Amino acid sequence: MPPTDRRRTWVLVALGAYVLAVALVVLTPVSYEGVIHAISDLARDGLGIDWFGSGWIEFAANIAMFVPLGFLLTLLFRHHWYGVAIALALSALVEIAQIVIPSRQPSVRDIVANVLGAAIGAVLAWLLVVRREKKRATAEVES
Repeated sequence: MPPTDRRRTWVLVALGAYVLAVALVVLTPVSYEGVIHAISDLARDGLGIDWFGSGWIEFAANIAMFVPLGFLLTLLFRHHWYGVAIALALSALVEIAQIVIPSRQPSVRDIVANVLGAAIGAVLAWLLVVRREKKRATAEVES
């Protein structure tokens, strides 16, 4: 199997595992409010960071949750904006699905955080992998 096929297989497997894990987090009727408040309390009481409330923790968690999606989709499609566009569509679908899930609350803020996370992942993939591979291919052609 050529290296590009192996790489594509690895990305597809990682993407499948990621989608399964995120689906469990965002579509199960479980409230994560207790976890978010515990982290907020730790930041406030344990670290003395009283301006960093639970809303910011949830926002940061949504960003972090979508960084892998942007990274993997950029590796798969070799174009950084495809992953961001797909993340926007998936995020909107997830928020719409949460309308009917007990104890879940859809939010435009979540969509913004998810797309920001996917964009960060896409930029990282572009800078760390795709750009380097393009440079390597150009150098091979020139030599």
